[in-house]
Amino acid sequence: MLNYKKRMMKNLIRTKVLALVALSAVLFFPSCSEDFLDRPPEDSYNIDEFYATDQQVIAAANHLYSRPWFGFISNVSWPIGEIASGNARTWDARNQEFSNYSISGSHGTLTQAWESLYAVVAQSNSVINTLPEAVSADVSEDIVNNSVAEARFIRASAYFYLVRIFGSVPILADNTEYVLEPVVPRNPVEDVYEFIRRDLEFAVENLNDRTIGTEFDRGRVSSNGAKAMLAKVYLTQGNWSMAYEMAQEVIDSGEFRLLEDYNALFLEENDNNDESIFALQWSNSGEYSEGNAIQSFYAPAGVTGFSDGWAALGPTIDLQEAYEENDTIRYYATIMEPGDFYPSINGGYTVPETINHQGTGVGIKKYVIGNPDSGGNEQSYPNNTYILRYADLLLIHAEAAIRGGGSIEAGTESLNKVRARAGLEPIENPTFEDVFHERRIELAFEMEFWYDVVRQGPEFAINYLGNVERGPWTDDTYSEVDPESYIPTQDDLLYPYPDSETQSNPALLEAPVPYDFDNQNGDNE
Repeated sequence: MLNYKKRMMKNLIRTKVLALVALSAVLFFPSCSEDFLDRPPEDSYNIDEFYATDQQVIAAANHLYSRPWFGFISNVSWPIGEIASGNARTWDARNQEFSNYSISGSHGTLTQAWESLYAVVAQSNSVINTLPEAVSADVSEDIVNNSVAEARFIRASAYFYLVRIFGSVPILADNTEYVLEPVVPRNPVEDVYEFIRRDLEFAVENLNDRTIGTEFDRGRVSSNGAKAMLAKVYLTQGNWSMAYEMAQEVIDSGEFRLLEDYNALFLEENDNNDESIFALQWSNSGEYSEGNAIQSFYAPAGVTGFSDGWAALGPTIDLQEAYEENDTIRYYATIMEPGDFYPSINGGYTVPETINHQGTGVGIKKYVIGNPDSGGNEQSYPNNTYILRYADLLLIHAEAAIRGGGSIEAGTESLNKVRARAGLEPIENPTFEDVFHERRIELAFEMEFWYDVVRQGPEFAINYLGNVERGPWTDDTYSEVDPESYIPTQDDLLYPYPDSETQSNPALLEAPVPYDFDNQNGDNE
């Protein structure tokens, strides 16, 4: 009787999940400007008929590009990626705990990270596990597999964050299997990475290519995009040869290119440009959780047209001084200095002489777009958030080569392409330190640097993080720094599980259990 009830409950939940996925593809993006999100499914929204056409199946993964990511991107990505890494500082006691490494499981930001990323996993699983069963026979297998591959790519991306933030985590391939069994063991880090690899390999084999200049697939991930993400995963694992190989294949494909103007990368009109490999697609509806909230935390007061613009973090003096003297292009596009003029913000914005985010004497420009004509609202703006772009891929290629994974000559060329776009002289014989520096500057305030530091290993990370100057200027003359630094322990390089999760799932506190790949739902191997 118990097994029968479980089956009935699972079928009921599966039906409800399918309805949620179908409706979310329609409802989550009522007025989004991106082409593929602007194209509603055809005909009726009746669940029995929802996946009856090619367009309805293509729309199945639409919602995975934004709303379930909102909590993580808005409230978690920058405290970890920028404050913990030493790129940014704050006086806010709550977020300062990321700087001084005093985070415990009771910190609500960790709960938001867990809940948001597992929401991405759950909604991806819904597409992966329900779409093939519900689709009409009139829809081609290639179209079905492409939508499933999008969901598997996005699920892999969520797990890539989870494993780098928390380490061992539960692998969930089908959430309906745990409805009546909420105690779920965590799985070893190496199994999480294997799960990620399998998802991305499936994506490589089943996603479409994207041809530069076409509009239909703008914003969607592609087969080469999956290779690029695989390259990043391999780099994180220290598999230099595979990171190099995947990156080289993407470069050779010609599918992506650097934009000529670095500043143009962060203008709303250039969303889904030729450099964008994977970006979150936010709506201009103005509804909370449907838009990009990063501007709310980065922008100075008065810029957005609403009551946000909280200047919640400022670029550390350490980061400011890390820029090369001639690296003015990237500095201007990333950091606001007093007197700078930005024609793209509200028809023209001059940075006030009094700008002083968190005692740093400057502000943040990247992801600050002002009050866009296309719509938006407080904590809800329509500009994309990059997860992976081509400059990142070129630097992956360069690092993998320098570490012995491939041609030093080719890797050097990739590094110098990024530098050339910034107006800098080439480096003839680059070292790891050169690439590490380039990644910090190129990707500053894209919520990435923490992962670059930590993946170098505990000895490097503890030494580097402990020597970052995190203090503010002592006064408005900006002539002397009030020193501030913190040395993490090895345990600080991973974050604790949220208390709310360990209380409801005490298996998180037990030893990891190997994942059963033989029974993985939707596996292609």
